Amino acid sequence: MHYVGFAEMAAAVSNAGGLGIITSLTQRTPELLAKEIARCRDMTDKPIGVNLTFLPSFTAPPYPEYIAAIREGGVKAVETAGRSPEQYMPALKAAGIKVIHKCTSVRHSLKAEKIGCDAVSVDGFECGGHPGEDDIPNMILLPRAADELKIPFVASGGMADARSLVAALSMGAAGMNMGTRFIATKEAPVHPNVKQALLDATELDTRLVMRALRNTERVLKNKGVDELLEIEREKGATLKIDDIHEQIAGVYPKVMIDGEMDAGAWSCGMVVGLINDIPTVKELIDRIMAEAEAIIRQRLTGFLDGTIEPARTRAVA
Repeated sequence: MHYVGFAEMAAAVSNAGGLGIITSLTQRTPELLAKEIARCRDMTDKPIGVNLTFLPSFTAPPYPEYIAAIREGGVKAVETAGRSPEQYMPALKAAGIKVIHKCTSVRHSLKAEKIGCDAVSVDGFECGGHPGEDDIPNMILLPRAADELKIPFVASGGMADARSLVAALSMGAAGMNMGTRFIATKEAPVHPNVKQALLDATELDTRLVMRALRNTERVLKNKGVDELLEIEREKGATLKIDDIHEQIAGVYPKVMIDGEMDAGAWSCGMVVGLINDIPTVKELIDRIMAEAEAIIRQRLTGFLDGTIEPARTRAVA
């Protein structure tokens, strides 16, 4: 949600009954993050969270200062991602902050549990952004996480509607986490071209890039991504990050703010194939909850009491 998770997006989600997340590293400094949190507080009196992604970098962002801004802003939930948050856990815990770490595997989820994370966001292969290197989809990953974890988890990747929510709950998740779907809402502070691109795309229109670098990212296909993939094919095992710098560096403001849809690689999940409208955030969340209740009360209860034709529900070998 880089260049999407601003105050207005987080406030809209929280006001509609979800947990809205501000993307901290979109804010170039801790001081700007503090201002963004305050701006969000003016838009909602509901709980909000902040994403804090720990990047592999020779010049790491000033994470202690970002954590201080989160603490001083009264935020009580942080979604961590990227590298392990272990070294920052004492500071987060001392501030009374609940930590939800995003994980793409069961083993990483168990490590997050071990270091004291309060919950995990289990991120399947379908997800936009970085799906890890194991290529395990959520139909397998979520039940495996439920088998192993003692702490709660939410489902990420491929989440878009009531069917996603009911499926996630049935596989042991406590809820679901949506990214791509929330970009296709009226309140999302992105260029209209981005929302139209999501409407136009299908589940066949994402690509995996940077696999050779073991930094795999799922992105929406465009001319810049085609160029990136051609460079990857030409370079093969000799590929270096500098070879694709033009297609990945500085892309998000060009896409999200300026609407340059062919600028390069930007994260998008396979769930784009399930996006057919641009509702308000409240309309989206209300629809998900109402339709989820209908699925549970009608289809699932009907399966148990025999009012649904068995031939339509039995497994097929």
